[in-house]
Amino acid sequence: MMGLMVLGALTVYLLVSIWVTNKAVSWAKSNNKKPWLWGGLAAFVMYNLVFWDLIPTLVMHKYYCATQAGFWVYKTPEQWKQENPGVMEGLVNNKGAPSARQGDMKNYSDTYFLNDRFNWVVKRHGKFLFNRWLHEQSVVDTKTGEVLVKYVDFSTSQISPQAGWNGWKMWLANEHCTNGEYNQGQMYLYEDTVRGVEK
Repeated sequence: MMGLMVLGALTVYLLVSIWVTNKAVSWAKSNNKKPWLWGGLAAFVMYNLVFWDLIPTLVMHKYYCATQAGFWVYKTPEQWKQENPGVMEGLVNNKGAPSARQGDMKNYSDTYFLNDRFNWVVKRHGKFLFNRWLHEQSVVDTKTGEVLVKYVDFSTSQISPQAGWNGWKMWLANEHCTNGEYNQGQMYLYEDTVRGVEK
């Protein structure tokens, strides 16, 4: 229903924009001005009333995805097992992975206590300039404080991704960077590997 309302509003906006642009062209012709200049200026103003943040959002999302997003394995479960012989086999999964939260809905860090040796830390930061949200996950060895694996991703939306909808500017919504969903899946596989046996 919300999508239909937004679509209806955008249709009206498009029709009004065409009308304003035509009026600017007509005015320019009747006043011996350059029609293409005044028509273009009117179209530019009408476009930017609503879509002013579209191009900056796309550019910033692409930049941060290219420079900061990714999936890094600092130590594989096999390497950790070699350094800690017999420990992994004795780890017991904390059923339901109890957690603790720090922060608010805009910036928070959830720590899931997977077992006696590993925590899974999920962070979300935003809203940064041009509708950008940072998502970060890591698995930490609680005894040493060592980060074994890290996943960083970015999303874009008008309002908080946790709100259940992306705001009326639906065209700004982008849940992941390129390969972000795959990287998130790799993170889940790693986390499942070190979670421990269920008892």
